[in-house]
Amino acid sequence: MDFSTTTANGYTSPRDSSFPSSFTKFNSALTAGLLNPMSPPPPPSLVDKTRSSPTLFEMMASEADSTTGRVQAQIQNGILPSSSSPSSSSTVAKNHVVISAQDKQAITMQRISDLLVIRSPGNQFNDSNSSDVKLTLSSKDGISITMCVHRQILVAHSRFFAMKLSDRWSKQSSSSSSPYIVEISDCDDVEVYIETLMLMYCRDLRKKMMRHDVSRVLGILKVSAAIGFDAGVLSCLEYLEAAPWSEDEEYRIASLLSELHLENVGATEVLRRVSVEASNGNGGSNGGSSDEVLLNLLHIVLEGKDEKARRDMKTLVSKMLRENSSGNDLRKESLYLACDGCLHKLKRQFLQAAESDLENVDQIARQADNLHWILDILIDRQIAEDFLVIWASLSELSEVHSKVPVVHRFEISRVTARFFVGIGKGQILTPKEVRCLLLRNWLTPFYDDFAWMRRASKGLDRYLIEDGLSNTILTLPLAWQQEFFLAWFDRFLNSTEDCPNIQRGFEVWWRRAFWRRKEQSQEPARLRITASVTENS
Repeated sequence: MDFSTTTANGYTSPRDSSFPSSFTKFNSALTAGLLNPMSPPPPPSLVDKTRSSPTLFEMMASEADSTTGRVQAQIQNGILPSSSSPSSSSTVAKNHVVISAQDKQAITMQRISDLLVIRSPGNQFNDSNSSDVKLTLSSKDGISITMCVHRQILVAHSRFFAMKLSDRWSKQSSSSSSPYIVEISDCDDVEVYIETLMLMYCRDLRKKMMRHDVSRVLGILKVSAAIGFDAGVLSCLEYLEAAPWSEDEEYRIASLLSELHLENVGATEVLRRVSVEASNGNGGSNGGSSDEVLLNLLHIVLEGKDEKARRDMKTLVSKMLRENSSGNDLRKESLYLACDGCLHKLKRQFLQAAESDLENVDQIARQADNLHWILDILIDRQIAEDFLVIWASLSELSEVHSKVPVVHRFEISRVTARFFVGIGKGQILTPKEVRCLLLRNWLTPFYDDFAWMRRASKGLDRYLIEDGLSNTILTLPLAWQQEFFLAWFDRFLNSTEDCPNIQRGFEVWWRRAFWRRKEQSQEPARLRITASVTENS
């Protein structure tokens, strides 16, 4: 695009012939106030006069309608599959409603034009009468702007321009009355570069910066650092330190500050919001290690009084722990310390309830629920084996299990069921003696509570638990499998209460114990016959 016409404002604009017609219509409507959402609607006569030709937005809508019609026609003619309608056709239409590169460039030029025209009284930026430097900025996408600036201001604020406009060069140009010419090419964003230069003419940079968003301030920061505009850098850092960020902006800020190496001019203060190392490096206190903080959070959740809030925070803490795949934020000992505290309270209340002392009996369900949550965390971090050993050895609780009313005790069997699922999925690996001890101590109490678990526990996956129990039994030696499966078979047929159905595991055991045993007894005979035939041949 040929940018050769110089306007009275001191910037180079494209020739009228190269302006896209759609942008001309867009600018006409904008001038008439038709596209300004803050202006009142124009009188009908004005609308008729100013909108004799369609605006850019109307052209877009018309193009979308025509595109949709073409897609529907192609579907009817069999050119496009019917799956393209209606959602696909709307998607195609949306993909076609885009502003062309020429229109984007023209809109950018219009914004730059407005930027160069508007200035406060007394501000000499782009004042052709008092300026002594003509600065031309060119971008990679073909935009080129020339503006009028002042050597004294540029040299005072920027180390880059102080070098460019040195006394030696200024003396060379003093013999001529024409302004000194400086050209800067390959700018990433000409608009941001101009806004950075405008800050040099501004008395209150903080107030000026408040008009921008984080994305624009990051652009100004990058330009300010490149040209050695220290006041601009400090103002940007002060803004970033105080302004709120989105998560996407947080990543961009940290990345840019790391790239620019501005630690000595205040970048560390900005990074302290997201970096513990930056806080410690500046003499700050991190408020305790991550292990201590998370352990404190665990205790707050475990001891909270509002049940709904506890459930919500359990979900949140579990999510945060799961997102940290390294598992280095919380030590195994800390988790087991919390587990031991809940287990101690559970044992005390459970034994009291077994003696018909039902004071604070609700603590049984509460602590069992806490242990279920901690067990989920331990399994997720693959450190649940020690807890399984502890739980399998609690014969003192399993022996008095039947003496506690089922309405208070069934939550304990949810912990047992979680162990079954973990073992059945291979998430917990322990010696067969531990697995057998778990079944001997806790399988009967689990059967007794199963009906209550199903009725009282929302979201309980019966089939997942039954499959986990089947697989847990099938991990044992065949003789031990027979003991547990025959006991289940008898209970399943004769119990009046609901009983888990582990028929699949029973069938696997049966095939292992009898069908394969029969096949193995016949296998040597076939081998001998084959050998005999080979010898006679």
